[in-house]
Amino acid sequence: MLMKREITSNVLEENLVHYKHRYGLNVYILPKQAYKKQFAIYATHYGSNDNHFVVPGDKQPIKVPEGIAHFLEHKLFEKQEGNVFEDYSKLGANPNAFTSFTTTAYHFTSTGNFYECLDILINFVGQPYFTDQTVDKEKGIIAQEIIMYQDNPNWRVYFNLLKGLYHEHPVRNDIAGTVESIQKIDKDTLYKCYETFYHPSNMVLFATGDIDADRVIKQVEDYFGSRDLAKQGQINRIYPDEPGQAAEPVVKDKLPVPRPLFLLGFKDKNVKKSSQQLLDNLILNNIIIDMLIGPGSDLYNRLYEEGLIDSTFSAEYTGETEYGHMILGGESPNPEKVVDMVYREIENIKNKPWDPEYFLRIKKKKIGEYIRNFNSLESVGVLFVSLFFRDIALFDYLKRLEQMSYDQLKTQFNSFFDDYASSLSLIMPT
Repeated sequence: MLMKREITSNVLEENLVHYKHRYGLNVYILPKQAYKKQFAIYATHYGSNDNHFVVPGDKQPIKVPEGIAHFLEHKLFEKQEGNVFEDYSKLGANPNAFTSFTTTAYHFTSTGNFYECLDILINFVGQPYFTDQTVDKEKGIIAQEIIMYQDNPNWRVYFNLLKGLYHEHPVRNDIAGTVESIQKIDKDTLYKCYETFYHPSNMVLFATGDIDADRVIKQVEDYFGSRDLAKQGQINRIYPDEPGQAAEPVVKDKLPVPRPLFLLGFKDKNVKKSSQQLLDNLILNNIIIDMLIGPGSDLYNRLYEEGLIDSTFSAEYTGETEYGHMILGGESPNPEKVVDMVYREIENIKNKPWDPEYFLRIKKKKIGEYIRNFNSLESVGVLFVSLFFRDIALFDYLKRLEQMSYDQLKTQFNSFFDDYASSLSLIMPT
């Protein structure tokens, strides 16, 4: 008999089914019978930051070349016979994948043939095929991708900022690595990283849409039933000690852009957080961003009316266990003036805090944004994975968001901006 449990959100009127395989794989299914399509995402808690680690069972740590997680993502789509994209195309499905600093994920959207598509997903992620020849060929492809992104102003301004914010942490490095680092990748290293990070106990499968939970679970059981895997212990990921201050206050670069491009970043000094603290940080800092410089804020409207920002402007907070940062920016004829106005607004709010009614209004907005994620299969799937690898339950986000108080917001604002650990990245026209 399949052992599963159901997690219900009465507020969302959603029912999440959870099953954990004996090899450690967590499977979550969110049935949505009213939808005519399906979505599945199969992810590993492994990203570009994980270049220094101790393999479970070993004593000595190893270092691998930058970009290897992204390299693996590329290679898993290639099989000895045929191509995974062609297999999906025959079934009318749309596959894709992404590698971030902390996660590698493979996913597809379908409007039929879901279980056949799921079979392809589980199989190609679970059966790597690397040869010296195919690895060498991939180096050339990824090198071209790296060079292409280096010429992309938005990519360049972003990674220049991360280098300005961080001294040592690998988040400062390009996800794809460098042209030089990927040349050091070989077949054996790929298999070593795959066997370490693609063990089922380090992965999660999430599926949603017009699907049957029991059938998905049985499909997982059938696949792993024919495999003989050893249990794996905890992976010891090694990260350098990161100073609290920013590495560089300003990082300037030049590219053929029509107007200056800028990103201002604030470094989160409260790292090495528990999952509960991380959840609070995510919620409060996202509310702060909206209140400080969201489209409905006074500052945003002053900047917009003065022609200092336009539709390219955006702001976001990224929070992980080992690092975090708030980033805002876009195109501007005078980035330095924007930055000066942001700093002055922060000091003004410290001296004269926001009205509590403003907080309640933005909090309600954030609740609505969270709930809207459940209208998109893809959005809720990616959200689920991002929270899961932070050890945060999908429905707990909403519960905690509803509990947040005005006093918690004030404390968070004052502590986050207590000491400006910030950096400005500029791309100026050539």
